[in-house]
Amino acid sequence: MARFGAFCFPATGHLNPMIALAHSLQLRGHEVVIFGISDVEAVVRAAGIEFCRIGFKDYPPRTLKRLDEKLAQLRGIAAFRFTLERVRNSTRMILRDGPEAVRTANVEALLVDEAEFAGNVAEHLGLPWISLALIPPLLPDDRFPPFWLGWAAGQDRLSRLRNRLAIHLLLRIATPIFREVNQQRSAWGLRPLTRPEDGLSPLAQITQLPEALEFEIGGKKPAGLHYTGPFLHAQQRPAVDFPWDRLDGRPLIYASLGTLQNGSEAIFRTITDACAGLDAQLLISLGGGLDPARLGRVAGDPVVVHFAPQLEILKRAALVITHAGLNTVLESLCEGVPMVAIPLGNDQPGVAARLKARGACVVISRHRLSPAKLRKAVILVLQDNGYRKAAQVLQSAIQQLNGPDRAVDLIEQVLKLRSTQPLA
Repeated sequence: MARFGAFCFPATGHLNPMIALAHSLQLRGHEVVIFGISDVEAVVRAAGIEFCRIGFKDYPPRTLKRLDEKLAQLRGIAAFRFTLERVRNSTRMILRDGPEAVRTANVEALLVDEAEFAGNVAEHLGLPWISLALIPPLLPDDRFPPFWLGWAAGQDRLSRLRNRLAIHLLLRIATPIFREVNQQRSAWGLRPLTRPEDGLSPLAQITQLPEALEFEIGGKKPAGLHYTGPFLHAQQRPAVDFPWDRLDGRPLIYASLGTLQNGSEAIFRTITDACAGLDAQLLISLGGGLDPARLGRVAGDPVVVHFAPQLEILKRAALVITHAGLNTVLESLCEGVPMVAIPLGNDQPGVAARLKARGACVVISRHRLSPAKLRKAVILVLQDNGYRKAAQVLQSAIQQLNGPDRAVDLIEQVLKLRSTQPLA
């Protein structure tokens, strides 16, 4: 058995799957310690996972709330740049505090969220490490659109050229991060990183994205990339108070914009206006970005809550209106629920594009969003059974997977922790 250290971007959409994976590793007899900032300690410890705090001076308690409130007001490239700046600051802190924390924790290998740069710490310390894609994976392959863009996949020369240019753009935008990393790597005597994929583990890249949801691309998949399935353990989620008696039995439309970019009062009002008068009940989870009282009286008298018990709600939902965050999408597909996606930024356009390619959702650009357009999309998805059938096809594929267990199998095989079947 082994003792693992894990570095994870401090956001719900990253923490939940990382905690689920840690839980599965513990069930196999391994030990896991998650390194993180003060604001995520309670969540990690409540799940029964060991925690080691780093970056206290940079990220004192409640810093995460302030950063999330700022991100909640941003969209598109502004949100992407803000997120990259957060990654840069986190990277600086990890490179400074990570080595001593990892040594003190006495771990044997690291599991590194691709949104973090802790693989450099592993390389500096001579530890094996594995990349975890908790959002769509970073792919050094011009057949795939970059994960933050809502393009359809294409094999033609123009599509591949467009993808290469976008990857080059990412590298330019991320130059400040690579500068921070390479300064520290130079001090450690390590060669510089020159391409985005240089930050991936040479051993394996494991993604919770099911292969059934990936773009259909001919030929071999990139070497070292392993698709699994959602990293999900329902029993690890904290209990949420919810007014179940307010659900009236009509088809349920569940609307959530996640926990990061959920501060747009205008979008929530657009959702209520679009769904008012439909023969369905609307439930809005604000995700902590707004107070229900701030919305006041809105069209259609929907149920509006700070947070909803999402896994239980999805079992009752006829449709999900979502920002296309990967975890909400995967959890919806686990229940075979079709979606209307309104991607707001970061990886969400890429997730929405994959979902649309599989026929399980309608995508509406935030720039073109209006009550009329959203209402039309909601009615279409509710009435056209093709969307539900497509979601159920993906549900069937996911049901054949056990994402956390498959990931643990791969980790054990790559690190030669036990004798198992050859890698698929």
